[in-house]
Amino acid sequence: MLTAFARAFKTPDLRKKLLFTLGIIVVYRVGTHIPIPGVDYRNVQTCIDIAKGNQGLFGLVNMFSGGALLQITIFALGIMPYITASIILQLLTVVIPRLEALKKEGQAGTAKITQYTRYLTVALAILQGTGLVATARSGALFSGCQVATEIVPDQSIFVTITMVVTMTAGTAVVMWLGELITDRGIGNGMSILMFISIAATFPSALWAIKEQGSLADGWIEFGTVIAVGLVMVGLVVFVEQAQRRIPVQYAKRMIGRRSYGGTSTYIPLKVNQAGIIPVIFASSLLYIPALVAQFSSGDSAWKTWITQNLTKGDHPIYISVYFVLIVFFAFFYVAISFNPEEVADNMKKYGGFIPGIRAGRPTAEYLSYVLNRITWPGSLYLGLIALVPTMALVGFGANQNFPFGGTSILIIVGVGLETVKQIESQLQQRNYEGFLR
Repeated sequence: MLTAFARAFKTPDLRKKLLFTLGIIVVYRVGTHIPIPGVDYRNVQTCIDIAKGNQGLFGLVNMFSGGALLQITIFALGIMPYITASIILQLLTVVIPRLEALKKEGQAGTAKITQYTRYLTVALAILQGTGLVATARSGALFSGCQVATEIVPDQSIFVTITMVVTMTAGTAVVMWLGELITDRGIGNGMSILMFISIAATFPSALWAIKEQGSLADGWIEFGTVIAVGLVMVGLVVFVEQAQRRIPVQYAKRMIGRRSYGGTSTYIPLKVNQAGIIPVIFASSLLYIPALVAQFSSGDSAWKTWITQNLTKGDHPIYISVYFVLIVFFAFFYVAISFNPEEVADNMKKYGGFIPGIRAGRPTAEYLSYVLNRITWPGSLYLGLIALVPTMALVGFGANQNFPFGGTSILIIVGVGLETVKQIESQLQQRNYEGFLR
């Protein structure tokens, strides 16, 4: 990986793209530290110091925003509205025939769906920004902080609208920065910004582990966490690269005196076909009952049960429900993102077949059978990766959204592998010597 980056910096046009990407990253990180108007920054910092290591319901979203959410900055919502909008549009593509037709139109249809994603992102940013401002005004953003209700001193309508508009505009700017990286930089812009947001929380989280440690002034715990993190990264890289290759043979056709087809290829089915989406779905769904309980008044039995069992990352019921939801959403997302019947029809249309399997319906049934077989280990792997680091790090005093947790490891490794692949492919295009020398 380091060799690929070194070679890229030696290539003039790739060096410009890398420097442009680094410049956008700097702008993004600066924006995560600029507070929005109407917020008492001193009270915010006081509450952050008190709530350090116990960020509650907003810990996961705060990690995705690079720590900007709890600081209530202009980029407080980060990339989450765009991620949510993209997932919603992807799910609706299966349900709404119009969106499915646009997806099949190629580049023009994809551009239209991207435009719909932008509109939905702005709408979600307004909704989430309003919720964040209301939460900050009520003092629920930092439970247990004495000055939490004084974070927004002026609670007039004008100030509230200004705060919501500022955060919505910040989300639009983040979306624009991500698209700039995609068009003029290296890699997928949105993924790069998500990678940077998570990586930005590493130093402070690691140092907190060292400060809370008791063995050799905390260095034993610090080294153990680093070692566990490296092992988990290696495991994730191994599984993310694993795939089942289904061989496909194309029949040879004679057109005039020329022969066409007759080639052999394969369909790569990844073990983790669903990626990080099931973990995000499961986390979001588990936050809903806890969020409802937090904003409900009174001390009813259901509120007490939710508070005791579904808000702590190390509780057995929370772990069991989280694991089951990850497995369920893994199968659900694979079912809507990969259509065996469509793949089988396309193969039949172009004269392709799987050796030993008849074209048409038997091919679709075979693909479904293989997909279900490899989705089981993939879903169990996702559940273990999401839970094992969390349980291991609880003993070191880390919170459940520690950067070496399962969600962050999956995202960082996935984005890193994809970015390196893009750099290597562009290097190969520029250094291709051809058949004749």
